[in-house]
Amino acid sequence: MQLETFDTVILGAGAAGMMCAIHAAARGGRVLVVDHAKAPGEKIRISGGGRCNFTNIGTAAKNFISTNPHFAKSALGRYTQHDFIALVEKHGIAWHEKTLGQLFCDDSAKQIVSMLLDEMNQAGCELRLRTTLDSIERDESGFVVTLGGEGAAKIRCRHFVVACGGKSIPKMGATGLGYQIAEKFALAVTGTRPALVPLTFGEDVLAGFREIAGVAADAVVSCGRTSFEEALLFTHRGLSGPAILQISSYWRERQPIRIAFLPGDDVRGALLSAKRENGRRAISTALGDILPKRLAAYLAETHGWTGPIGEASDRKLAAIAATLQNWEVFPIGSEGYRTAEVTLGGVDTAGLNSRTMEAKAVDGLYFIGEVVDVTGWLGGYNFQWAWSSGWAAGTAIAERAA
Repeated sequence: MQLETFDTVILGAGAAGMMCAIHAAARGGRVLVVDHAKAPGEKIRISGGGRCNFTNIGTAAKNFISTNPHFAKSALGRYTQHDFIALVEKHGIAWHEKTLGQLFCDDSAKQIVSMLLDEMNQAGCELRLRTTLDSIERDESGFVVTLGGEGAAKIRCRHFVVACGGKSIPKMGATGLGYQIAEKFALAVTGTRPALVPLTFGEDVLAGFREIAGVAADAVVSCGRTSFEEALLFTHRGLSGPAILQISSYWRERQPIRIAFLPGDDVRGALLSAKRENGRRAISTALGDILPKRLAAYLAETHGWTGPIGEASDRKLAAIAATLQNWEVFPIGSEGYRTAEVTLGGVDTAGLNSRTMEAKAVDGLYFIGEVVDVTGWLGGYNFQWAWSSGWAAGTAIAERAA
């Protein structure tokens, strides 16, 4: 097999990998991007309901979870959400802002993939799909990489970038390969788990949840000292919706989560008013005026809130209001990597340079994107980490090549 030479090989043609390639090749460096998938940017394509929540206007380091909460500040501060928005606008991609600062394409997520491919082509990057990494070894002058599949080759390169993501959504080919490469070169990897994922419950609870599957409600969902106010959704398997996905990154086994329906409302006052206006109505019916009716009926049955509201004491109505705004439930698990949007944890940031994303102990080896122990909230934050960390590594590589 003939030996090919590149300045940089990037493993992973996702958001981080393509962004890194664009900037690594900016000063004429030869860059090769490889991926085992049949198409680049597959997670971009399916994200945001097909419209790609490509960043969040309010992105800051506080929106990320990491063993070192300061690590992400450098990359996020030097390549910001505004920089990526400028790139999107340069390519004429129309976008809009939804709730909580989330930015989406007006048309299609495929526009973001096309934008990145266009930028890669202009920079002279090479892309090989349906190509696997068979081995990687390091010697005094860099790395020797053996590729299999359609792009099979033996390659020598000075820089090797790991941008192959985490374990989330294995049906799209996700594996733990990035962590294996880190461990091969003696880099520590933190514990990993599914994040931004629906939570599941025992059969005793699920029996009731199935009766109201499809019901959504606004709520504040809390675990420990962390809370998110967004919608939650009852499903046949448990709880989902933005608030649940957010809190799943903080929840751990044997912990309860607390749900406050009607956040900010005077629930006690509403129930007392309902008592005065028509005391003959059932408590569950009165609750249906302020909550989705199926949810109101389920909660009333679960907690034994029976009888006419007029016969309930003011103290009982206060207790009902308190329960509605501090309902404690115990998940038994999550739906796992199958439906998780991201992987929590990853390559330990203690072993990486926060400015360049290069391994401190291995010259020329970089880790970017989801494979690193930096996990964003729901709402475009993880894409911004991909853009920022990819830019940081790519820029550092280009500067070294100059």
